[in-house]
Amino acid sequence: MVVDLEDPTPPYEQIRRAILDQVASGVLVTGDRLPAIRTLAGDLGLAPGTVARAYKELEEAGVLITRRGAGTRIAEGAPVAEFNPDLQRLADDVVGAARSEGFGDEAILEAVRRALRAGPGSGSPHLS
Repeated sequence: MVVDLEDPTPPYEQIRRAILDQVASGVLVTGDRLPAIRTLAGDLGLAPGTVARAYKELEEAGVLITRRGAGTRIAEGAPVAEFNPDLQRLADDVVGAARSEGFGDEAILEAVRRALRAGPGSGSPHLS
């Protein structure tokens, strides 16, 4: 796992996404143990609170489970979307085009959320 401090995406979000990507691609499977918060924070050169936030959000989403003495593991039936390379290529193209136009990650993410809320085939209204 690598955190790019030059990336405008917050480090905790990069960690969260990296874990989700590893689960979706099968690199991490149910029961796999993740590094302790302090260990991963030290390895990445981050504050433990940053890693703790990523883990907490993933626990709330049902992806991770933490048990005292057993550590943090991938939860059974972790609700992660199946990796689809065609969809990933489309997403990469959209993100790349938006970034080349000067849009930041938060603006891109909000635009995608609005498009998803608009529903299938509805096309987002454009303001002139």
